Amino acid sequence: MFAKRGLKRGMMLLALALAVMLVLSACGGGCSDEPIKIGAIFDLTGPTSDVGTPYSEGVKNFVAWYNEQGGVDGRPLELISADYAYKVDQGEQLYTQYVNQGVVVFQGWGTGDTEALRSRIGTDEIPFMSASYSDVLGNPDEAPYNFLIGTGYGAQAVASVQWGLDNGATKFAIFHHDSPFGKSPVAMATEHAEANGASMEVFPMPGGATDFTAELTQVQEAGIEYLLIQNVSSPASTLVKNIVDFGLDVQVVCLNWCTDELFVSLAGSAGEGVMGASPFAFPGSGAAGLEEMDEYLKANGSSLEAKGIRYVQGWLTMKMMTAGIEKAAADGNEITGPNIKAALESMSNVSTGGITQNLNFSSSNHAGNKGVQFYEIQNGAWTAISDVIAVP
Repeated sequence: MFAKRGLKRGMMLLALALAVMLVLSACGGGCSDEPIKIGAIFDLTGPTSDVGTPYSEGVKNFVAWYNEQGGVDGRPLELISADYAYKVDQGEQLYTQYVNQGVVVFQGWGTGDTEALRSRIGTDEIPFMSASYSDVLGNPDEAPYNFLIGTGYGAQAVASVQWGLDNGATKFAIFHHDSPFGKSPVAMATEHAEANGASMEVFPMPGGATDFTAELTQVQEAGIEYLLIQNVSSPASTLVKNIVDFGLDVQVVCLNWCTDELFVSLAGSAGEGVMGASPFAFPGSGAAGLEEMDEYLKANGSSLEAKGIRYVQGWLTMKMMTAGIEKAAADGNEITGPNIKAALESMSNVSTGGITQNLNFSSSNHAGNKGVQFYEIQNGAWTAISDVIAVP
């Protein structure tokens, strides 16, 4: 009798074990209500805090909105973040701290910290997105766990040079922040200009500079027709004011980080006619993908127009990282860095509701966005003057 009872109990335990295995298999070992931890660093008090703050709000608000929708199979996102004030060493320390706390993905910010962490995140197998669009970050051979949502800086510059070439220009210049961020597009822009029989002059913009008269004298002497700016809005607005005061006849083209509402405000009348190359649609553009952001903000006493395009970048970047997490879960895999990376690499022709061109990732390409849209400041507002253009 006892033998029968033992056999029956053993069979019940075996059935229970099999049931548990089936449940775990169905959810990739991830069935849990435990939060999915995401690390992030933001510049809230440093030299790029004017754009870093709305970007951070976009990231944070997406997480809040997404958790209201139920999370990933009932698991909420838990964002662990801090202000690193654009200090690379502080960013590295926070990264290590958050990885030790079990984050599975990471949201960075600047080019300096993103490139400094590039090899470590590959070793740690932590999928990483940031607001740096340095082109090397889209190359899995160089940055196996980095993914780009914005078009690479070099690609933006190449598209801008091509626009000038198509409009008859042969003499170009690029003014750039004197940092890895600023230098990032210089080589590609120069190569594209020279390959098409044009010239490119290069001018660093030292931090804190308030007068570029000496450089603009060289621009005038060289007969520059198109002047690209790879910098944030404050120094870029100082430069365009100097250009107007100097009486220089040149077409200015801002790349991503000075194509924003802040530049319009700071430049004032000197900004009229300045062009911008943006990978992202502006609030008020009518892009369907902006609606969820605007609805969330209005429900919380604000609006997308008040937050601006940097907020759009932050929200969309966090949304795409979350899409990778969702895909890993939907494929029945555990929520781990390698599985999220594989999920992102399987995503192609992903619609962002018109905020960007459709995004395409693969195991050989992590630069999901290869298009820009050109804008021009007309009557104090960025106005689209082209559709989204694929980078040549």
